[in-house]
Amino acid sequence: MKQKLLALLLVLAVLWGLTGCHGAQKTEAFAVPESFDTARQYEITFWAKNDTNITQVNIYKQAIEDFQALYPNITVNLRLYTDYGKIYNDVITNIATGTTPNVCITYPDHIATYMTGENTVVPLDGLFAHEKYGLGGSEVLFDGPTQDEIIPQFLSECVLNGQHYAIPYMRSTEACYVNKTFVEKLGYTLPETLTWDFVWEVSQAAMEKDENGNYLVNGQKVLIPFIYKSTDNMMIQMLRQQNAGYASQNGEIQIFNDTTKEILLDVRNGAATGAFNTFKSIGYPANFLNAGQCIFAVDSTAGATWMGSDAPLVDIAEENLVQFETAVMTVPQYNTDNPQMISQGPSLCVFNKEDPQEVLASWLFAQYMITNDVQIAYSQTEGYVPVTSKAQNTPQYQDYLSRGGEDNDFYYDIKLQATGLLLDNVDNTFVTPVFNGSASLRDAAGQMIEDVRKATRRGETVDDAYMQKLFSDVTSLYRLDQVGGSGGLTGKASLGALPTASKVLLWSLAGIWMLMGVYAAATFVRRKKEKNQNTY
Repeated sequence: MKQKLLALLLVLAVLWGLTGCHGAQKTEAFAVPESFDTARQYEITFWAKNDTNITQVNIYKQAIEDFQALYPNITVNLRLYTDYGKIYNDVITNIATGTTPNVCITYPDHIATYMTGENTVVPLDGLFAHEKYGLGGSEVLFDGPTQDEIIPQFLSECVLNGQHYAIPYMRSTEACYVNKTFVEKLGYTLPETLTWDFVWEVSQAAMEKDENGNYLVNGQKVLIPFIYKSTDNMMIQMLRQQNAGYASQNGEIQIFNDTTKEILLDVRNGAATGAFNTFKSIGYPANFLNAGQCIFAVDSTAGATWMGSDAPLVDIAEENLVQFETAVMTVPQYNTDNPQMISQGPSLCVFNKEDPQEVLASWLFAQYMITNDVQIAYSQTEGYVPVTSKAQNTPQYQDYLSRGGEDNDFYYDIKLQATGLLLDNVDNTFVTPVFNGSASLRDAAGQMIEDVRKATRRGETVDDAYMQKLFSDVTSLYRLDQVGGSGGLTGKASLGALPTASKVLLWSLAGIWMLMGVYAAATFVRRKKEKNQNTY
């Protein structure tokens, strides 16, 4: 019984330490082995995400095959996910059991949460600079980039607590895919740079109907002029463009301000007439754009292969397709002289293990994923951009960029326009502060837009009183009042919303603990009675 109690206490202590630590920890520097032991066999796991795109899956598999040809003593096991959130949840669950993957495609916001575990994620600065096994190292068996050849803006996204905890894998931004045909039919001319005023005005003008209830611009019963895929990005970019608060670098929450209220009032006005809607409410913007039921569809540049009448990955019935001219533009701006657009895309992190040689094997594989062949092949599947100047400047990649429109598949013009949009605007991109709790703040940013849209459509009054309550409700829902200026959450909220599996485990263990307590108490009472009976 004592052994069982001790085991349970140890498990609870591990879980409590995971859920109760105060913010992301600055882990110890990784001690790189003097040499990589090629006489040993290593088996590492790689968790990756794809958009149900078999081409991407095959690129992962080819990269693994080519890497294993160079390092036959390293076996890489691929595990695929269709959602970054599922990777995030599984990693958190596996931190508690010490079974994290070796290499994982993820986002810096998520890494900040992973780092609440002690020495969970490997800091990479020492590995970057290592003479033998670092970026461009003398003992690396492939032609990888040096640190200077990684685009600085992309690499800076991987810094947490002053250290690099990831390397960028792919980068994208958001674009506004515009039905130019409908804009001109409404009597407007697209400006060189979209503004929020222009998008709202055209969207409202498009709501006019004929006597039969059909929208004049498309002759259909359905029209949602403005659809935004990621409402968290929408809020973040609108705040950034107006130099309004979102969050400080050390985790101070600044989003609840007057500019946020003004943004939400614009959302209210768009939702009131049905001119604005979101992915979470109705689905992918591309489906409405391609059916002639949307004019401004904001989505990732990585989603360009779904956009337009001739999109190779069009996801609606052919008879529902409408022919129109598509314009690929930056997201709407408040100040066209200083455009601001978010930089986004997955990164690669390496998880710590007891065996330094295993970690080194993992690092070598992660580094291989940013070689030219992998970077160029993956970027060609969608509107992604390679993260290295080494890959971007190759004749192979430059030739690819120059051939937009040669076909509606590999050289699909909308995809290459979206790629070019990011390449032309790298200096106009920004990243949000990363700290333990930043993932929750991002979710809260989008939630406010979603809530205002739904409240407006339900006929609720969205005014200053509503805003105050919304700020309070969102703060409570995402526990933003527990995010401190130190850059991390406090108390049990440090991991944000724990995955369901972890919650079940914690409550189950708590239940077991209570039952054991009841059992111990009952045993104590029973023995006391027996002792009293024996006394008499």
